[in-house]
Amino acid sequence: MKFLIPQDEYGMLASQQGIALVDSLFVAETFGKRHSHVLRDIARITGPKSGLSEEFTQFNFEPSTYRDTTGRKLPRYLMTRDGFTMLVMGYTGPRAMHFKELYIQRFNEMEQCIQSLLSARQEFPMLTDMICRLHENPKPYHFSNECDMLNRIVLGMSAKQFRLANGIEKGQSIRPYLTAQQIYALDRLQHLDYGLLYSCPDFQQRKQLLTSYYLTELGGTE
Repeated sequence: MKFLIPQDEYGMLASQQGIALVDSLFVAETFGKRHSHVLRDIARITGPKSGLSEEFTQFNFEPSTYRDTTGRKLPRYLMTRDGFTMLVMGYTGPRAMHFKELYIQRFNEMEQCIQSLLSARQEFPMLTDMICRLHENPKPYHFSNECDMLNRIVLGMSAKQFRLANGIEKGQSIRPYLTAQQIYALDRLQHLDYGLLYSCPDFQQRKQLLTSYYLTELGGTE
């Protein structure tokens, strides 16, 4: 199964549809419970007599499998924020409260990362692909910093600032509002930065190289 963002050390990941999920195995480990008991709890709250709608259950609790150390294929669940909240609602005590807070924070971070990734992928698909390859657990700034750098070199402002200046709705692509020359310059810089991300990890150095290329080869102005 392929994911938009691979699983991190907290069992958090993102589906190809851009939905933040958490692995029931990690919930069991974090909350100090046997996984079989967590599966039992999920079966109880998703059962036909639980009161939850079938629609809620299907969307927020995705059945999945994993292989244990002996190679056996065993069940697990991938849960959305709402599914996780419904599951741990009944977990009490200081330890449980601490990890509820931790996972709420992790869901917020993952959802921010998903938003940054999807926005970056819309404008700079090659870069997002390379960033995902270079970083096992990419953060929102890995995408936003790189995209903002290219936009600032060519447009003199970030995409967010460009949207505000031109009355473009949040989340909407800015490409339809750019000139052909600006789109060409951004695409050229994206191709160049794709290689530089691997060969030149220093951000400021990449920025200098890309700015120099823009000014000398693409007819840009400071």
